This record gives sequence, structure tokens and C-alpha cells, in this order.
Amino acid sequence: MAMTAIRDEHEPMKDLNTTPLIDVMLVLLIMFIITLPPLTHAVKVELPTRAHEPLPAPDSVKNRIAIDAAGVVRWNGTVVDRATLRRYLDQTAAMSPEPELQFQPDPAARYEVIDSTLAVIKRSQVTKLGLSATSDIRPTSDAATRRG
Repeated sequence: MAMTAIRDEHEPMKDLNTTPLIDVMLVLLIMFIITLPPLTHAVKVELPTRAHEPLPAPDSVKNRIAIDAAGVVRWNGTVVDRATLRRYLDQTAAMSPEPELQFQPDPAARYEVIDSTLAVIKRSQVTKLGLSATSDIRPTSDAATRRG
């Protein structure tokens, strides 16, 4: 059972009506937002220009993507960025017949670099992909003793 205060009809209300106060505060807030000057502060950045060197075209038979230990991605020995790599992969996917793509990551390369490069290869929908192991991988001593 809720307890309610019984008041006489002729007594003044003790509660404060806050609706007009909220309305006035909202109007003041809107006026403040409108009168604020727009932010015109901008940072000017001088971007380096890139030399327009002709990049080698993809080979029609076999192409190699190599990642060294420092995480540098190379296309047939030439250092490339992700956008250039994607452009090369799109060109090779459009060739008929599609050339073979060999992927050769260095064993010491970071996983994130290898994973993001494989994601670029997957998005380009290359169908002929091979994993190329480096020549400096040798069998462990256990494997060598089992063969001998």
C-alpha cells in the first residue's frame, strides 16, 4: 500500500515545476551551439612526392612474392607496397593462362606481415598459389639421424 499525502484543495503545491526550467536550458544550449564559431584549425601536411618510375610488369609464367625478416614485401625482387601488390595480383589474375604465384616468406618474418600479405592475395582471387620454402631450411638433427 502506497502512502499518499492527503492535501486540501486550497493549499498551495509544494512541488516545483521544472518543465519551464528545462525548456529554458535547452534553448540556451541550442543558442550556444549555434553561436560557436566553426573549427577552422587545420594542420597542413606536406606529403612527399613519389618518383614515377615504371614498375616491372608481371611475368606471364611465374611470379614470386617474398617477405624478408624485416617485413619488406618484394614482387619478383622489387620492393612493393600493398596497393602495388594488389595491382600486380589483379593483373596476373586477369591473364590467360594465369601465371603461377610463388609465396616465399622468411622464417623470421613477423606473422602479421605474412597474414596481411596472404589476405591481399586472397582478396585478389589468385587461383595458382604455391608456397616456396627457403633454401636455408635444413632438417633437424632428429630427422637426420632417423634417415641415416
